[in-house]
Amino acid sequence: MAQEVRGVIAPGKNQPVRVETIVVPDPGPGEAVVKVQACGVCHTDLHYKQGGINDDFPFLLGHEAAGVVEAVGDGVSEVAPGDFVILNWRAVCGQCRACLRGRPQYCFATHNAKQKMTLTDGTELSPALGIGAFAEKTLVAAGQCTKVDPAVSPAVAGLLGCGVMAGIGAAINTGRVGRGDSVAVIGCGGVGDAAIAGSRLAGAARIIAVDIDDRKLQTALTMGATHTVNSRTTDPVEAIRELTGGFGADVVIEAVGRPETYEQAFYARDLAGTVVLVGVPTPEMKLELPLLDVFGRGGALKSSWYGDCLPSRDFPMLVDLHLQGRLDLAAFVTETIGLGDVEKAFERMHEGDVLRSVVVF
Repeated sequence: MAQEVRGVIAPGKNQPVRVETIVVPDPGPGEAVVKVQACGVCHTDLHYKQGGINDDFPFLLGHEAAGVVEAVGDGVSEVAPGDFVILNWRAVCGQCRACLRGRPQYCFATHNAKQKMTLTDGTELSPALGIGAFAEKTLVAAGQCTKVDPAVSPAVAGLLGCGVMAGIGAAINTGRVGRGDSVAVIGCGGVGDAAIAGSRLAGAARIIAVDIDDRKLQTALTMGATHTVNSRTTDPVEAIRELTGGFGADVVIEAVGRPETYEQAFYARDLAGTVVLVGVPTPEMKLELPLLDVFGRGGALKSSWYGDCLPSRDFPMLVDLHLQGRLDLAAFVTETIGLGDVEKAFERMHEGDVLRSVVVF
């Protein structure tokens, strides 16, 4: 029987979000209903609200979530009612060309629930990243549920569903940061700080945090940065080279998503070094680089989607590392809030006051 719960919707482009009654259907084949316990307020949700993803309003926002499986549909074997799970937006299909080549982290046909959640008048909702977890309960594809150790706090675990995983994965999976490497991270918000934490976890010897905000640079030091550069007052390319013997960093992670910061990342890497773009650009942005420089510097220019993660592999591992005290995921939680506070959380995000606001139920 369908259930009615509270959820946060974005009714139209740049309109304030509001709490509405959401109708959640019983799970069909391959689907699961999850009782959400916590959901982080991610910049991607703000992009949805602003119409920066698409115009399929109204959106049911929220995607960085953890909770308990309440019910499953026919044919579901990977999770069962009572399982504590992190929700992910890359439920691999197992059949596409990427999966069949042994690269499921690049799956081109990820699963979402086939049924739609609606408002009480029948208006269909578009769930953010196929999840829609600013709600007391949500309907997802069962493959979007990744079972992890229930000893972890839901407010902490949910962050692996997007931003923290994107940053850690950009360092470990995409950039392949190794022991003794030098790393520079441009942009020290939640994703950038996660890239710093991931670089430290991988054994990087020198981790250079770059931002225009001294508050963020101080936070970056607590996450594992060994040096900081305020690029508002200092040329970051020259500063990174000076801190790496004049050569540039082995890996430079761009966590802003702007052409000018990407260009800084390109020239701040060592010859044959790696640039990783994990910041999300907007559609109108263009990049211009001398092709001879691209050729002559060698190395690799990579984009990192979701930290190139495989949720079934990476989520349990990172939760275990957190529970062992080797990865402080709790440091990313700046505040916990209620459903009615999401609009204020977007404002605080814009002001740069938080790493993550987390809605708890």
